[in-house]
Amino acid sequence: MMLCVSLNFPLVLGAFVPIDSLFSTQGIMVMLLAAYALAMWMFLTSAPKVHTIMVSDLEVARQFYENLLNLNVADVPLHYYYNYEQTLGTAGMDSFYMASNPQLSPTTRFSQNEGLWYQLKKNTQLHIIGGASLGNKNQQRHVCFDHDCLEQILLKVQARRLRYKVRRNKPLNFLVKDYDERVIELTEVKN
Repeated sequence: MMLCVSLNFPLVLGAFVPIDSLFSTQGIMVMLLAAYALAMWMFLTSAPKVHTIMVSDLEVARQFYENLLNLNVADVPLHYYYNYEQTLGTAGMDSFYMASNPQLSPTTRFSQNEGLWYQLKKNTQLHIIGGASLGNKNQQRHVCFDHDCLEQILLKVQARRLRYKVRRNKPLNFLVKDYDERVIELTEVKN
């Protein structure tokens, strides 16, 4: 009796897993698509979170983030090379924060690989791009759409004991003075 059960087991298993259809062209395509989906999911979940800040002057921003905040320069994340990230949407943004240079097209102004890249936290990067207008009294303006990003930068400012003044909490807006006595305004823009 035991021999009969062991002989029938492969037949019972074959009824639930049709091996001939698994290795058909359609079965192989389904397995390849599943493997691709798994690989993409693993790739994207390991990618760092990226915060983007628009600034009025990239050189002043470089001095601020590297020298004052002491952030480490980061490599461009791999998913930016494949244009997976959404492009920066400016349709709902107030033109008050944009630079008034008509010679730059939106495509040129917000090219993803341009700008500065810094490591903000372990799996969080900061992407600094040009495009913001100067603030009142020619203050350097840094514009961000993400409240969490500006909170992290404010914590770095406080840790470095730089002079700052919080003007508003919601949306977050604060001023920082650099070593050259330039006022840098960091502001959150609601999208």
